[in-house]
Amino acid sequence: MKQPATFWGGLGALALLALGGTASAQGIATPPTGGNGFKVGNGRLHPYFDLETRLDSGVGYFSPTSNSEPNSDPVSANLASDVALRFRPGFRLEIPSSTLAFNLGANLDYVLYTGLVTKNSSAASRMEGAADLNARFNPDAPLTLEVSNQFARSDRTRTAAVGVGVLSLFNEARAKAPWRPGGGALELTPSVAYAVEFFQPLSSVSPVGCTESVCDPAAVERFDYGNLRVGAEGRWRFLPKTAVVLDTHLDVRSYFNDSTPGASLLRVIGGVAGLVSPKVAVTAKAGWGQNFGSTGGGTFLGQLEGTYLYSPTLSFKAGYLRTLEPVAAYGFFTDNRGYGEVRALFGGKLTVSGGLAVDFLRFDGGRNDTVVGVNIGPEYQFYPWLTGAAGYMLGRRSSSVDGGGLNYSRHEGYARLSVTY
Repeated sequence: MKQPATFWGGLGALALLALGGTASAQGIATPPTGGNGFKVGNGRLHPYFDLETRLDSGVGYFSPTSNSEPNSDPVSANLASDVALRFRPGFRLEIPSSTLAFNLGANLDYVLYTGLVTKNSSAASRMEGAADLNARFNPDAPLTLEVSNQFARSDRTRTAAVGVGVLSLFNEARAKAPWRPGGGALELTPSVAYAVEFFQPLSSVSPVGCTESVCDPAAVERFDYGNLRVGAEGRWRFLPKTAVVLDTHLDVRSYFNDSTPGASLLRVIGGVAGLVSPKVAVTAKAGWGQNFGSTGGGTFLGQLEGTYLYSPTLSFKAGYLRTLEPVAAYGFFTDNRGYGEVRALFGGKLTVSGGLAVDFLRFDGGRNDTVVGVNIGPEYQFYPWLTGAAGYMLGRRSSSVDGGGLNYSRHEGYARLSVTY
C-alpha cells in the first residue's frame, strides 16, 4: 500500500489564503533576528535550525484495517490525528550591493510522525523543503532588473480544487524591471513569471464519502500544470505617502495530463493606496477579471484594506478581497475573502499575533466552498540567537460537493525553538 496521505485539501493553492491553518505560503521564512553569521563578500551567511513539535488532527487518511477496524470499508477512511516532529535546518545568505544585491534562502524539513495517536502513521513521514532566490541588478538605479525563483516541496498545494492529501512539487521563476523615471514619483514595472506544479498521491485510501474525481488520490497527477503570467504594474505617487496604482496581469494556464479547459485570465485593477493619517493606511482598488479561454466568464474584482497603527508596538489590519484565479478540474474560481489581523510587541522581545480569514469560493460549474482559517500565538526572543514560538491554527472547510475530503476541520497546536547564527 502507498503511504498514507498528509491532508490539506488543496487550500495551499490559494496565495490569498495566507492566514492561519488555511494556507501556508510556500517559501523561506526569515530566520530569527540575531547572530553575526559568516562573512561572505560584502554579506553574511546565517545558518539556522528549527525544532518543532505539532499535534495535528489532519495527518492523513489511513486504511481502517491498519487501525484495527477489520469490519470497515478498506478503501476509505476518516481523517486521522497524530503528533509530528519537524527538523528544519536552513540558511539565509544576504549580500547587499549597489550593483547586484543577492538573497538566497533554503531549508530541508523532515516531518516525522510518531504514531503516538494513530497507529502506523510513521509511514507518512517524509522530506519537504523550500528555496527562495532573489537578485537585483543596479537596485539604486532608475531602471532595475529583478530575477527570482521560488521552489517548494510540501503537502500544502496551490490547487484549491484538490480535496485529497498530495505531495506538491512547485517552482516559479520570475523577472521584473521596475523603472522610476525622473524623481521616482512614477514607477512602472513590467513582469513575467512561469510556474509549474506537479502532484504525487500519498495514499491509495480515499476520504469517506468522496465520489468526485478531485477526491481520488490515484488521479491527482492529472492536475499537473504550467502557468505563464505576464503583467505590468504602475504607481504614481501624487502625495509623499499616497499613490494611484494600476495592476494588470494575464495568466495562461494549461494542464499536462488533463482535459480541464485551459484558462486565460486577464485581470485589471486600480485605485489608491497610502496613508490617510499618520496612523491609518488604506488601500482601495476596483477592476475586472475576464477569462478568454474556451469557457469564457468574467467578474468584478476589488480590494478594500485598512491598517491602523495604534502605537509603534500595536497594529490592526482588516480587509476584503475579491479575485479570479485559474484552477484544475473547473477552469477558474472566484474568491470573496474577508480577513483581519492584530500584532503586538511587548518589551521588545515578545510578539503576539492573531489572524482570521473567511473565504467564499465559487468554482466555474457551480461548486461552492467556504473556508475558515485562524492563526494565533506568541513568539519570544530569549537571546539574539534563540527564539521560541507556540500557537494554534484552525482550518475548516465545507463544500457543496459531499465527502470527507472537502468537508473537514483541522486543528494544529505547535511549539517551536529556532537557533540562528
